[in-house]
Amino acid sequence: MGKFWERFLQSTSGKIGLILTISIVLLSVLAPILHPYDPATDRNFTARLKPPSVEHWFGTDGLGRDILVLVWYGMRTSLTVGLISVGIGLIIGLTLGLIAGYFRGKVDTFISWVTDILLAFPSILLAIAIVTVTGPSLPSVMLAVGIVQIPIYIRLTRSMVLSLREQEFIQAVKALGASPDRIIFNHILPSTLSPLIVQATLSIGTATLEAAGLGFLGLGAQPPTPELGTMLADAFKGGYSLTYPWTTIFPGLFITISVLAFNLLGDGLRDSLDPRS
Repeated sequence: MGKFWERFLQSTSGKIGLILTISIVLLSVLAPILHPYDPATDRNFTARLKPPSVEHWFGTDGLGRDILVLVWYGMRTSLTVGLISVGIGLIIGLTLGLIAGYFRGKVDTFISWVTDILLAFPSILLAIAIVTVTGPSLPSVMLAVGIVQIPIYIRLTRSMVLSLREQEFIQAVKALGASPDRIIFNHILPSTLSPLIVQATLSIGTATLEAAGLGFLGLGAQPPTPELGTMLADAFKGGYSLTYPWTTIFPGLFITISVLAFNLLGDGLRDSLDPRS
């Protein structure tokens, strides 16, 4: 563990990503405590579209709501979507990848066939199709983005299992009479965790971006839930995105920061967990 932190702290991108990620998580967790938000009352029509000022640091939107507060809670929503959707993709993809890689045969063929079908569609189009069927809502977005992530983890896990199952230590455990369950969970799974942790970190950034895209199309979080992609959509639909640019600059900026934070953190983890180092 000490060597891991030593290598991680040598990564500039990793340190920046860690600081940004911790900041995002803390702000998201502390949002209800530091500034409770009530969509029914946190609006002031007499202060519509006010520019950034001491009173409203990021200005106000078309309903007179403070954009700083909306962005703050929007990041909380994006983080929730990212974590849950990646969790769905990781758990299902890891399970199927372990089964396909270890047992091979017809099971492997079927799982690989399903994976190829899912990968044949652009991720955002597949997510749109799923949300269209299930109905626009935050849980639908989590499910859709999670399903999009599944084939990535299936392929990653399967490729590692195919390599590990031929290693001498696995063959030795088999010769001693260990059951497949014991081999998978006690010997193969721990060896696959490092690449999966890195991929999960990177996937949170991707999931955040996809969730914002669905929100922009009106398929994500529905009013009055604050969400960064929905804020951009409201500004464009209201016709004031160009004349009052702060209504789009700040939501877009924090989408970028969120994606950048997890990508940098993932790069740092990849360098630190690389067996060659």
